[in-house]
Amino acid sequence: MKIVCEKDKLIKGLNSVVKSVPNKTTMPILEGILIQTNNNELKLTSYDLEIGIECIIEAEIKEEGATVVNAIMFSEIIRKLPSTDITITVNENNLLVIECEGSLYKLTTMNPNEFPELPQINVDNSIEIEQNTLKNMIRKTIFAVSSEENKPIFTGCLFEIKDNKLNVVAVDGFRLAWKNIYLNNHVNDFSVVIPGKTLNEINKITSDSFEPIKIGISKNQALFEMDNCKVVTRLLDGEFLNYSSVVPSNWDTRIRVNKSALQSCFERISLISSSSIEKEKKYPVKVTVDIGKLIISCTNQTGDAKEEMYLTTEGKNIEIGFNPKYFLDALKVIDDEEIFVEFGTNISPCIIRPVENEDYVYMILPIRLREE
Repeated sequence: MKIVCEKDKLIKGLNSVVKSVPNKTTMPILEGILIQTNNNELKLTSYDLEIGIECIIEAEIKEEGATVVNAIMFSEIIRKLPSTDITITVNENNLLVIECEGSLYKLTTMNPNEFPELPQINVDNSIEIEQNTLKNMIRKTIFAVSSEENKPIFTGCLFEIKDNKLNVVAVDGFRLAWKNIYLNNHVNDFSVVIPGKTLNEINKITSDSFEPIKIGISKNQALFEMDNCKVVTRLLDGEFLNYSSVVPSNWDTRIRVNKSALQSCFERISLISSSSIEKEKKYPVKVTVDIGKLIISCTNQTGDAKEEMYLTTEGKNIEIGFNPKYFLDALKVIDDEEIFVEFGTNISPCIIRPVENEDYVYMILPIRLREE
């Protein structure tokens, strides 16, 4: 094998595929990148048996071939070489030779025949949306997936097509994030749960552009195809939460507030709430809604803090406790200028939603306040 490739093109491909290389594995071959030639194209593949990423880049193929090389070592060497053409050869000793200007590196290789093939997917249903739309949907939900492996179904996001609307939902037992869009073309209804780990990688690979990405779904796999890259992932098994039934449709108290101003208040109050000397104890912030006024406060061994805002309130007065991080996570991803925050009782879920748009809902469970 002998190829010549521009560094920038090679780096772009490596940046995509290296994301699914496992950190630890009992199969050393999975720590490598499969490099294959095909006419004037170079195909790079990585696979950790859960996520597989394949990327095709332009290259001058002087001699066809295939090999597997350690992903981290190879990508780090390429990254630090000068920005010019790089020549890559597999010599008679099966060493991968990298040449660029005055630089010369030789790496041991592995047998490409031992690299596992990516699953072949027979697509049952598919949708096509713009990459920036998918990135936005992932960004507004992914932070709410669970990290608890004892409930694996909640470590992913639900992707559901219902009445030509795509719903993406994440839940971790304490909060729920739900983003939806209506699709331009008719699509059959389906419902699958895609691992959060996969969606994080998809979010890094996709561009903030109007270029399309096609999502294909089979019985137990999903396929993402974009530009010259494709990602294959397993789906999560299990029954997802009936999310629409747990989101309250009514409220007893509601405030209308500037999102950025509320975010700033929570960021400041978090300086106190997260600085407890007793790290294992959780000290919630207290949210008090009075007529025309919102008070956010927190007290612990470090000190105490209080923020007041004058705003539009409706309904009853309420005093309720929250983990401030859960509030901030939602506020950071909402792009709208104004939001509604809706409350029921002091032990029922709170809802955050944009004033102008009905395409995003975030629900948080409260924390019981300590008796003072």
